[in-house]
Amino acid sequence: MSINTIHQELVDEHAILATTPTDLLIGGQWVPASDEKTFTVYDPSTEQPLTEVADASPADGRRALDAAVAAQKAFAATTPKSRADILRGVADILRERMETIARVLSMEAGKPLAESRAEINSGIDFIEHFAEEAVRTEGNYQVNPVSGGRMIVMKQPIGPSILITPWNFPFSQAARKLAPAIAAGCTVVVKPAAETPLVLLAFAQAFLDAGVPAGVLNVVTTRSSNDVMEPLIQSGLARKLSFTGSTPVGVKLLKQAADQVLSTSMELGGNAPFIVFDDADLQVAVDALMMNKMWNAGQTCTSANRIYVHTSVIDRFQQMLVERMSAYVPGSWTEDGVNLGPLINAKQADAVAAIVDDAVAKGAKLALGGERLNRPGYFYRPTILRDVPEDALLNTEEIFGPVAPLIPFSDEDDVVRRANDTEYGLVAYIFTENLRRAVRVSEELETGNVGLNRGTVAYAAAPFGGVKKSGLGREGASEGLEEFLETKFIALQM
Repeated sequence: MSINTIHQELVDEHAILATTPTDLLIGGQWVPASDEKTFTVYDPSTEQPLTEVADASPADGRRALDAAVAAQKAFAATTPKSRADILRGVADILRERMETIARVLSMEAGKPLAESRAEINSGIDFIEHFAEEAVRTEGNYQVNPVSGGRMIVMKQPIGPSILITPWNFPFSQAARKLAPAIAAGCTVVVKPAAETPLVLLAFAQAFLDAGVPAGVLNVVTTRSSNDVMEPLIQSGLARKLSFTGSTPVGVKLLKQAADQVLSTSMELGGNAPFIVFDDADLQVAVDALMMNKMWNAGQTCTSANRIYVHTSVIDRFQQMLVERMSAYVPGSWTEDGVNLGPLINAKQADAVAAIVDDAVAKGAKLALGGERLNRPGYFYRPTILRDVPEDALLNTEEIFGPVAPLIPFSDEDDVVRRANDTEYGLVAYIFTENLRRAVRVSEELETGNVGLNRGTVAYAAAPFGGVKKSGLGREGASEGLEEFLETKFIALQM
């Protein structure tokens, strides 16, 4: 890359940041925090500051919720087609601004630009899907089988909704919540993660430009999440809470929501087993693992956490995996050839290092990596562990990093037992060419989602969510719209 090219990219980045909103969105207006406080957003690949963003106070949060409540009745009365048209307009604007918004995402999350583009496209898929679902809200009309009267079942918006989104996929996760809420006719208050607020603010601007009515979409950015959000959850004004994040935080939010019997959707932690049987196509399995494990540097709740490989193929699988993972080039998204970004912050880098060190101390063997990069940014080398013991922390805790632990197995019943031996149940992956085994194991695994001979399971047209401590409710498909609807029954006497 030439000096002139680098200079131009830096100029472009400064220009993009200068035009990206950094205030709160309340009642259709961008406003600073009431006390004018701000916090700094950093680039995790350089550890350098990017910009300052409004740091909302509890009073700001309440103003945002009040705006959503004030706008709810009128928005609920709009036609499904009008709401669908807003979503389609947002999708069109996002396509026009793809490169700009992708760079914003790469700057604050550290993702390679190709990953940022893919995330935005994924979010657009959800927006367009729910634009179509908006006009498919189903009801029912039938004769009462006992009285001869009529039974009418209808769906209505659940009401003002609080949406809390994570740092690891700040755009697509926001789209998975925002799109069905708007399609259903719900007004919202959105709180993005403090690490990655900028792309959500750019997203909100697209909604404004698409004509979303004032007060329907409100955004509060803050570093004091609990102080700002707990009063809103317990206010009695909101009727829905949708959260994506860690299980401990989800449990805390559920307790807060319980006092108001608030409807909740929780997409929480995972501990995904990735099972490679002796008859699997190893090339297919390795390709799927690379997409699954290395995307966003392994910082995803659907990432393979425990990779069980049959003893008869584990040596070959390891050899193929070492070759593929060795080819990854970590670095800043601005550097040529980079396809692996940093971890989000120092805390996450420390957590990944601790999990790897624990496994090695307990007897796991390092086949690749196992250390941080000696450069600015929160980089961890692609790492492969072999023969991980059952008492290693990574068997019970999410890794959230580019670490692939290989665990041998020889018996189907035993590997299913081990795969299910966790408090989590978000997703599992199975690789086999045996149809009966594929169906049998898919049904036995205690997860909300199963990837069969593939490493991805999240699509706009498919329901996604977990069981056990991985969450409540579903996102995507018609089920995702149902999360923002109430069912009303009307008994009509003729």
